[in-house]
Amino acid sequence: MWGIIPAAGKGSRIQPLAFSKELLPMSGSVDGDLRRPRAVSDYLMERFALAGARRICIVISPDKADILEYYGGSAWSASICYAVQQRPDGLCDAIFRALLVIEPDAPVVVGLPDTIWFPADALSELPDDRFSFLLFPVANPQLFDSVECDQEGRVTAIRVKEATAVSHWIWGAFKMQGSTLRELFDLWNRRDRKDEYIGTLVNAWLEQGGEAWGVRAGQSYFDVGTMDGYLEAMRSLVEKTRETSVGRQVA
Repeated sequence: MWGIIPAAGKGSRIQPLAFSKELLPMSGSVDGDLRRPRAVSDYLMERFALAGARRICIVISPDKADILEYYGGSAWSASICYAVQQRPDGLCDAIFRALLVIEPDAPVVVGLPDTIWFPADALSELPDDRFSFLLFPVANPQLFDSVECDQEGRVTAIRVKEATAVSHWIWGAFKMQGSTLRELFDLWNRRDRKDEYIGTLVNAWLEQGGEAWGVRAGQSYFDVGTMDGYLEAMRSLVEKTRETSVGRQVA
């Protein structure tokens, strides 16, 4: 299984930083009495590994060599390669940069490196044989890509940051076959590459007869690309670390 991490964005919502936003330090692992920070993108790496990804392609911009230096060629039992997005041309463009290395019959998972979500193994709920989105409940769906599904779980529409979003379920990651990723790329080209976000492209995919499925296996979701989201995620991680420490003491 392949994992794709689009990490070429400028992170303008949380600037100024002296490093790539994907390396933001978060409350991390505990080793005895010592608490070590983790880069925010490392949480996504861990979730990919738990889902079975053994190869990861990180898409970076030319000025993000610090990500390459940080991860090198491997992390969480997965080998890493890199693709370069020369200009900030949107999420679709970044994701499709990885197509050069992905086989048509390989499952592919895609996630956002400036987010943290739980449970950590939720990606395992997505099937290998169909295009599916991992969904999370949020209080403010207008800030994200809200996903509408029918009673059987088929995606009927994705509302990209729409103020009138009805569904409180948003996508946090998605999975498909490499051949489906290629079909989406071909559709994107036929649409003159006008889709910046994956949601509008998927809507066009659905309109032409394609299918996608929503899986409501997520519990909590944090967008660390904003200061409010960063602080909320830090509070949650500290609390989880405290609960883990107490659990070990009781045991």
